[in-house]
Amino acid sequence: MRVITGSCRGKKLKTLESLDTRPTTDMVKEAVFSIIQFDVPASSVLDLFAGSGQMGIEALSRGASHCVFVDSNPEAVAIVKDNVDSCGFNKESRVLCMDSLEYLKVAKAGLDIVFIDPPYRMGIVEKALELVESKLNDGAIIVCEHEKELELGESYGRLKLHKRYKYGKTALTVYKIPMKEVDY
Repeated sequence: MRVITGSCRGKKLKTLESLDTRPTTDMVKEAVFSIIQFDVPASSVLDLFAGSGQMGIEALSRGASHCVFVDSNPEAVAIVKDNVDSCGFNKESRVLCMDSLEYLKVAKAGLDIVFIDPPYRMGIVEKALELVESKLNDGAIIVCEHEKELELGESYGRLKLHKRYKYGKTALTVYKIPMKEVDY
């Protein structure tokens, strides 16, 4: 697994050798970043269920200003820390070993991009979407990676469905918060 582009282009990342962690394939990662490419520079990112941290690291490599990585598995957190360190993103990163849903209950507002990629078939995506909505800036984007059979709702609070994509056994559902209109 490598960083696709940006300041760390081609950098090899460590992964967790476990059946519990399912790394995002390069094809899906490329699709995600082609969808959000213009929103990444200077953004504040949250990588929930971070695994190896590859999604947040890709965002940092492409110019995101900060990323919080959250995973409840101590082994995954150690790998995220190693990957962040090897890419030189320690100042731009915060790596937490805790339950992602619990983190969302205490997280500060101000997020621009959130990656949600929990274990499949456990109903976690919907819970995360309900909790994260209040932490988002106007114009924020949420990218949910999940099993292709799961059909997520059209909206969660201010989050509105932007688009659905399918890649083999994996699906992406992208939500956006509309920008507020300004009266002149």
